[in-house]
Amino acid sequence: MKKGFDNEKYLEEQTQEIFQRVNKFNDKLYLEFGGKLLFDYHASRVLPGFDPNVKMRLLQKLADKIDVIMCIYAGDIERKKIRADFGITYERDAMKTIDDFKSWGININSVVITRYEEQPSARAFKTKLERRGVKVYTHQFTKGYPTDVDLIVSDEGYGANPFIETSKPIVIVTGPGPGSGKLATCLSQLYHEYKRGVNAGYAKFETFPIWNLPLKHKVNIAYEAATVDLKDVNLIDHHHLEAYNEKTVNYNRDIDAFPLLRRILEKITGKEAFYKSPTDMGVNRAGSGIFDDEATQYASHHEIIRRYLRSACEYALGVIDKDTLERSMLIMNNIGAKVEDRKVLVEARKAAKEAEETGKGKDGIFSGAAIELDDGTIITGKNSRLMHASSSLVINALKHLAGIPDNIHLIPENVIDSISYLKKDLLHGKEVSLDLEETLIALTVSTTNNPSAQTAIKYLNELTRCEVHLTHIPSPGDEIGMRKLGVHLTSDPIFATKDLFNG
Repeated sequence: MKKGFDNEKYLEEQTQEIFQRVNKFNDKLYLEFGGKLLFDYHASRVLPGFDPNVKMRLLQKLADKIDVIMCIYAGDIERKKIRADFGITYERDAMKTIDDFKSWGININSVVITRYEEQPSARAFKTKLERRGVKVYTHQFTKGYPTDVDLIVSDEGYGANPFIETSKPIVIVTGPGPGSGKLATCLSQLYHEYKRGVNAGYAKFETFPIWNLPLKHKVNIAYEAATVDLKDVNLIDHHHLEAYNEKTVNYNRDIDAFPLLRRILEKITGKEAFYKSPTDMGVNRAGSGIFDDEATQYASHHEIIRRYLRSACEYALGVIDKDTLERSMLIMNNIGAKVEDRKVLVEARKAAKEAEETGKGKDGIFSGAAIELDDGTIITGKNSRLMHASSSLVINALKHLAGIPDNIHLIPENVIDSISYLKKDLLHGKEVSLDLEETLIALTVSTTNNPSAQTAIKYLNELTRCEVHLTHIPSPGDEIGMRKLGVHLTSDPIFATKDLFNG
């Protein structure tokens, strides 16, 4: 995909913006980080060229001036909420993030479990972290919130939370996903800081929506598509318009909450609020990094389609309700997009149709898959008694990239038969054809005595960030394999088997 984002310019302007904000508050700044600090794949998809870890590069530049607090909502731990990019729970994502930060040379000061009510899973999570040497705090629901500001800003409200000790001038407050309690943690800390005579400030680092792009810019609409389950809507920030006669974009929750937030900040500080609008609170310079608007519009158009397809699958799986699915479809329709704009979807469906016409499928299910390589070439795959469609797709793509003829086997049939024997006869499984994760392992094993496999496997990294579509919801092994390859995967909302348990 054509690049449209300059990471270095973004880093330079974003760093300057943060330092300017720190200078406005003499003692300390609590900087709430919305979105993902690490592996921000949504941003990399809608801003082609965006480094998914560029925000961590920013923090590295500030490393000697920051402390980091991670927030996680107890309810998300209890209901085992999943981070879609990795297919892991928020609880595991929090632990992964602590490890990832450490690998970047940044230690997380502490973890805060918000709205904690002794939930069994949250309590177990707290114990697990503490026994691994991580400092953990718990914050309960704030008394009086959201109507009684006098109670909120009192020793019974924010004051009831324990104070989190930090020593650096910038405190980064982050968390896995929305609703993690980052804002409440910032305000609780401000309350305690002012009681200690420290004139701390608050600001927000939120990548999307991009405040200085038009309201209906596809990058901003893609944000609505990404948060369809939260019912976020981009709006003109009327607070900012009234204060400065300047049109800026923000989202409904921040705009609606601003009057209350402003009153709380005034109550904590005892003076008129520094901010006149939610846009004022932001330190987002993402717009400055865009150098090719056409490329970002194109990328966002296709991300909106991906989001709809994900919603359709989540609806089929019972994860979201019909209203959320219809909203996702409406967003896609409003920009004039249709699923057929996605080339790999069209080609995957053709492959499934060809499999049906030739009778090459499995148990009456005919699955197709397609991948678009970096040069625009589209490769397809079909399911069979030996392999899932995603497995044959990757094998076919590797053969194409390595210049290996179709009649050369990368994985000997006796290896596939041995794995099938293990799955069916020894482990008594029903599914014997190889999913993608199993295929990648079998391919690796085959490199020991197969020169073609040795050549092909070297091209795996060229599949990263390629567009892929499956005509059926991927099995766990297919999904894990695709995630490890780092492709942009979508699928039709159709189950690959008629079995309820195996589907």
